[in-house]
Amino acid sequence: MAVSIKGKRTRASLGELPIAPMIDVVFLLLVYFMVSSSIQRQEADVGFALPAKVAASEPIDFPDDQVVEVDAEGRAWVNGYPYDGADAARYWELAKMLSRFREASELGGAEAKVTLAPADQTPHQSVVKVLDACAMAGLESVSFATD
Repeated sequence: MAVSIKGKRTRASLGELPIAPMIDVVFLLLVYFMVSSSIQRQEADVGFALPAKVAASEPIDFPDDQVVEVDAEGRAWVNGYPYDGADAARYWELAKMLSRFREASELGGAEAKVTLAPADQTPHQSVVKVLDACAMAGLESVSFATD
């Protein structure tokens, strides 16, 4: 025997939630966070100027010759500072320094010159690496030192 329940069923009895108050609460939260937040200026909006290279109007008294010494172990030295070791496949640090030297010489109105001074027992491969570094730096005037 089936039992029938008579009466009117409401939405609350069916387990449904009223959506209108939830929309009101979400709207109020949205308004609250919009009012309480502060608008910050974006980093891209900040104007700045980068330093530029400026050529000298007159030639500057600038040392236009660098002496690259290569010791018997194959290390490259400029002004008493070692740049690359003998085990390096290429002399990247030396090439970077020579490139900066070339740029500074050009801006100063002088031609960049490099003198290569290898020791007596320097391996030929190390001398070739220094010549490659000069080529990577864009130097065209390279000479060898004599005793």
